[in-house]
Amino acid sequence: MSTRLPPPKTGGRGRITLPRTATTIIASVTALFSLGILLSNRIDLAAGLMGFIPARLSGDFTMSPAIPAALTPLTATIVHGGLLHLATNLLVLVWCGRAVERVVGAGPTVVLYLVGAYAAAAAQYVVEPHSLVPMIGASGAISAFVGAFALTYGRPKQLVNAQWLNRALNIVWLLVAWVILQLMVAYLLGQQGLMLATPAHVGGFFAGVALHRPLLLWRYRNA
Repeated sequence: MSTRLPPPKTGGRGRITLPRTATTIIASVTALFSLGILLSNRIDLAAGLMGFIPARLSGDFTMSPAIPAALTPLTATIVHGGLLHLATNLLVLVWCGRAVERVVGAGPTVVLYLVGAYAAAAAQYVVEPHSLVPMIGASGAISAFVGAFALTYGRPKQLVNAQWLNRALNIVWLLVAWVILQLMVAYLLGQQGLMLATPAHVGGFFAGVALHRPLLLWRYRNA
């Protein structure tokens, strides 16, 4: 599975400038806020105020002051448990996001990210509706990019005669690899008090798979 990204643009005097894509903007905003929180050593405070806490939606408790619970699936994406957590997510975000954006366009890419964030939170809520542990990180939303990337650029191995089954197995393999990567990062960070959640990754991933075709139709019908 491979894809070629366009070379970086050069500005005046040979300076390299990144193209202003939706993916670049999302990654820049994520990096800016996450680094600010990490450098100010306020991870726990930010996780409590901005992280997605399923029990808040269940009405088990209220917080004041805090971001409205309905917005926390989005605000949770700009809070990370450490530099390794942030760097890993940004790497996958830029790689998969840029590749998917080339195919579906900027607007659908933003929609994909937003829906992925809420799908990830919804999946986590279904599994643990009364959990008090904040879910943080952009990996749930990024999982939507990974799912769309799997459909766009996946080259399934011929394991069985049915082509559709080979494609399905390839998608499952990418999902498992992505979840394992996130679990390894969580283990290295020792984030027992913050949720880097497997159901959220699965929910975001399948949102990307489900939205892939509709977003393609959206772009090319309006082309």
